Amino acid sequence: MQKDIKKLKFIDLFAGIGGFRIALESFGANCVFSSDIDVEARKTYKENFGDLPEGDITKIDSRDIPKHDILCAGFPCQPFSISGKRLGFEDARGTLFYDILRIAEYSQPNFLLLENVANLIKHNGGKTLNTILNILDSINYDVSFSVLNASEFGVPQSRKRVYFVCVRKDLRLKKYVFPSPSFEKTSIKDIAFDDKETQKLILDRKDIFIDEKKVKLSSSGNYFFKPVRVGFVNKGGQGERIYHENGHAITLSAYGGGVGAKTGLYLINNVVRKLSPEECKRAMSFPENFKISANPNQAYKQFGNSVVVKVLKCVFKKLIEDFNGQALI
Repeated sequence: MQKDIKKLKFIDLFAGIGGFRIALESFGANCVFSSDIDVEARKTYKENFGDLPEGDITKIDSRDIPKHDILCAGFPCQPFSISGKRLGFEDARGTLFYDILRIAEYSQPNFLLLENVANLIKHNGGKTLNTILNILDSINYDVSFSVLNASEFGVPQSRKRVYFVCVRKDLRLKKYVFPSPSFEKTSIKDIAFDDKETQKLILDRKDIFIDEKKVKLSSSGNYFFKPVRVGFVNKGGQGERIYHENGHAITLSAYGGGVGAKTGLYLINNVVRKLSPEECKRAMSFPENFKISANPNQAYKQFGNSVVVKVLKCVFKKLIEDFNGQALI
């Protein structure tokens, strides 16, 4: 017998502009608490969800956070100063991951859904990951983790992230298995606009080089599940490489240099340009009605820092399929 997902409560830590919330609420789950330190991100969050996230999580007592079934967090990755030595809270103290741990240990939600950069797996020779796994084990959680690429889940952006699904041990549930890639055919063309905003982004320079042979190959009608480079600007450094519209976007970034900073450069409808904030919204699989920041620089930063909604939906859907009727509530 399935349980009512609408009764499921979750909290949204390091919430950004609400990617986790969109994913879980699409299934009917209920957000009871959110927090983020970034003032502009909090404004965008409120504009879309109606409530303003709390501020700095390091200053919020675990006892003040409402009871919840799932803890969600796309937490920033900070180096652990004592990685792998004590394998306890001291290994994480001083990092933002520590705040996830203290809240999880106090509240003991059934599940933790966490997301981070893929390089976390290799950081400090794997010691950081081992420390994370050992501490989660010590506070009563079995952990499954996997690196998933948005390109393989119907999103035209190469964005590799490591996802953690942590299940409270005493629930005695089977090990969570991550969803298989769907390999849906999609490309930059599917998210591109042709409007006044994108016209403003067209690059008109004499040092643009386009490899016509690569363009011809990329225009064959095939779908490519990766960015397809067909040229460059200047010397082809960071932010100066040009990719074809039949491929996927490079990883959107909150920062980065070069004329294509934050989005990369693309050959779209035979012109070279960056992606617009609205196109970035689509490249992160946010819904069409999501209200973005009126400040383009903030919009780019917020999407670059966000999570891919469609991938999270796949991860959560699999969680429902695996455990619904057992311990979701």
